[in-house]
Amino acid sequence: MLTALAIAVGALYAAGIYLVLRRSVAKLVFGLAILTTAANLLIFTAARLVRGRPPSVPPEATAVPAPHADPVPQALILTAIVVGFGALAFAVVLIRRVHHSHGADDFDELRSES
Repeated sequence: MLTALAIAVGALYAAGIYLVLRRSVAKLVFGLAILTTAANLLIFTAARLVRGRPPSVPPEATAVPAPHADPVPQALILTAIVVGFGALAFAVVLIRRVHHSHGADDFDELRSES
C-alpha cells in the first residue's frame, strides 16, 4: 500500500510540474491544484495510516493506548486543503480578470501586449 501511494504521489508531482511549466495560465492553475493535492497525499503517506482508536486518554490511564491515530497530520492536511482552496480561488479570479482584460491566456501573448 505504501508503494502504491508513493507512486501516486510521484505521478501527481510529475503531472503538476508538467502543467506548471506550460505556457497557458489556466494550465498553470490546474498544475498548482494538482501540486497541492500531491503535497496533501505526501503528508498523509508520511504519517502512515493507522487503523486504531481516536487519540483520547481514558479516565483511568495516564497515556494514550498503543494503537491510536495521530491527529497532527490530519490537522495539517485539513489546513493545507483550506489554504490551497483559497489560493486556487484567487488564481481563478486572477485568470478570469487577465483573460477579460487581454483576451488571451498564453504567457507569450500577454508578454507581447504589455
